[in-house]
Amino acid sequence: MLRFWLLILISAFINSCNLTSKDKIHVIGSEDSDLIHWLKGEGYPFEFHTEIMPAVEAMEKGAILMVLSTDYPKKRVSVPEGFFTTVQQKNIKFYLEFPEDFEGLESNGEVLKTRLERAVVVSDEFGDELNRMKILGINDCHVISAEVSDPLLVVAKVAGLDSAVYGLEGVPVYPLLFKKDQGFIALSKLSDFAKGRFGPEAHWKILWSHIVSELTGESDFSYNSWPRNVEPAFNATESLSHTDKMNSVRNGVDWFDKGKFYIAKEWKDYWLKYQGDGTNPIGPLVPEKYASGDGSEGLLEGHSSNIFYDGTQQYRYWIRADVQGEGAYALAAAANLLGEPSFNVKAENLVKFLYRENLTNGPRNNPDSAAYGLIGWSNTHPFVYYGDDNARAILGVIGAMAHMQKEDWNEEMTEAILANFRTTGQNGFRSNRLNNTNLHQLGWKHYWNQETINPAPHFESWMWANYLWLYDKTGYEPLLTKAKKGIEITMESYPQDWLWTNGIQQERARMILPLAWLVKVEDTPKHREWLDKIVSKLLENQVESGAIREELGGADKGRYGRTSSNQEYGLHEAPLIFENGDPIADMLYTSNFAFFSLNEAAHATNNPEYFKALEKLSDFLTRIQVKSDTIKDLDGAWFRGFDYERWEYWASNADSGWGAWGTLTGWTQSWIVATQVLVLQEQSYWELTKNSKIGESFDEKSSLMLEEYK
Repeated sequence: MLRFWLLILISAFINSCNLTSKDKIHVIGSEDSDLIHWLKGEGYPFEFHTEIMPAVEAMEKGAILMVLSTDYPKKRVSVPEGFFTTVQQKNIKFYLEFPEDFEGLESNGEVLKTRLERAVVVSDEFGDELNRMKILGINDCHVISAEVSDPLLVVAKVAGLDSAVYGLEGVPVYPLLFKKDQGFIALSKLSDFAKGRFGPEAHWKILWSHIVSELTGESDFSYNSWPRNVEPAFNATESLSHTDKMNSVRNGVDWFDKGKFYIAKEWKDYWLKYQGDGTNPIGPLVPEKYASGDGSEGLLEGHSSNIFYDGTQQYRYWIRADVQGEGAYALAAAANLLGEPSFNVKAENLVKFLYRENLTNGPRNNPDSAAYGLIGWSNTHPFVYYGDDNARAILGVIGAMAHMQKEDWNEEMTEAILANFRTTGQNGFRSNRLNNTNLHQLGWKHYWNQETINPAPHFESWMWANYLWLYDKTGYEPLLTKAKKGIEITMESYPQDWLWTNGIQQERARMILPLAWLVKVEDTPKHREWLDKIVSKLLENQVESGAIREELGGADKGRYGRTSSNQEYGLHEAPLIFENGDPIADMLYTSNFAFFSLNEAAHATNNPEYFKALEKLSDFLTRIQVKSDTIKDLDGAWFRGFDYERWEYWASNADSGWGAWGTLTGWTQSWIVATQVLVLQEQSYWELTKNSKIGESFDEKSSLMLEEYK
């Protein structure tokens, strides 16, 4: 026993020596720096100083100094006269960031504020793992405009996921990091990499490890203390319990309140200020002094993908119709699962808001109008009608009613489905969007008689699902006939003629729902074959963690394909990947809708492989839900993009509206939450809504809206 305790004491002594044997680092700056937090965890001792020159003059020869910015980006670090001469004479190795001009730095004094630009490696300094043209994300970078002859890093707007695939061609380039004498100088603040949410983490670890190694001579790092302000709720292999998934639902709907996405009457003017005309409804987060609403004034869209230097994100101050219906569905689902009736109050308020505001009034409320029954896209664009947005708003309201055991909006839902149906052509296609001008000029019968073919599941397929659902409740044969024709033409067109938007995977994810419900109303070998063809192809890209890898389709059929040049980066909608094989999952366009659709397909067929894939996807989405103790309005959200190999929030941010770190209270959040409830309750939406009494008003509404076509 004595020998045992002696060994323990010796081991503790050795470990203590190892911790204190590292060279002391002198610091001008905050102890709360992310860099300092990491290095403390690596065992480095520190001495903090308030003034640069007294500290340098008191240091021993060969000492290590870090001069960190504390007033970034408002004030640059003042470099005293004689600083560089002294550190060179005393062989002090240093890191200096965001400095004022000094002799030898050719700067015009301007500090440039970037948005889409990222850091790019332009040196062989960091080795093979971080070689030339590798990208490091640095959000809201304020960089000093200067000329440097041989930089290590530059800032530029470049296309690509991890590497600048087009080099630095065609865009302005600004030096970011360079070496001077025995030190490193950064022309921005790099030390708060966690607060600024820089990524990917692996690239920043290599960068900082190299800098610290050059300064200290040490090269062995554990990274156990590497700070993160925003991270996934669970790691990739952590086991999950039923309670964990219940909590993901609760956290998912609590996020609406944490982010103050419910508009309150007392700050409507603030909302309207940033919404503007809807062309760029971007603004800062809702101020702390404002209270969250109760749903009666609507639900905001979510976060823009633009991250500020402090890690916060801009809001999208926009009211969309689909978001109101989808949000109501998620809230009612959570209320049902968790026994929280307060969620139902907000759900009901959102539906009432949807039908009180101009999203559904004006010509949409006039039986003589060709737009009667349609749901306007947004409160700034109520005259625009996307079929897919209408479909999700309708499914959201119907799902909310089922969870709340209400029938209050059956007439409105009948009108909305028939309004879309009568503007659907003979082949079952509506086209991507309609607007009041054309509707009123041409009349709805023009669209009823047209022979459009548009094999674009993103825009068409969920409305077919609505038709099949309503057919099941009414037996009205034309609903089935048109849906089947559109589905058949689309399946015959797969894959060579499918029109894809941001990737082919999202089209497959959308197409699964109508195929699953077609099996419910007509369970034939052909219909099961169609369903299995699309599900199987989607699941070819599902990896062990449950993530579904994004995939681009044929180049001539993509609406928004890979970014074609550096100049094009961020100018229009775009995928999260640059090329097939990039390990990225998309929670805005693919995984969210695949989750809901796979649940319907599994229950429609009882296929065990579908249930297995569904469970894996449920686990994945539970694990990657955002956890943050420091940024409350992100805690409980799902970002659009996720790198499932690195297990962090990273992707190409080229999409101009809804990039990698965007959130959406509707499309993303609501379908994940509501489907998680279905999975936990072991039921399908089809079963949830099977007792709907929507058919009771169908004859009256169809006679009014379809006239002789009934």
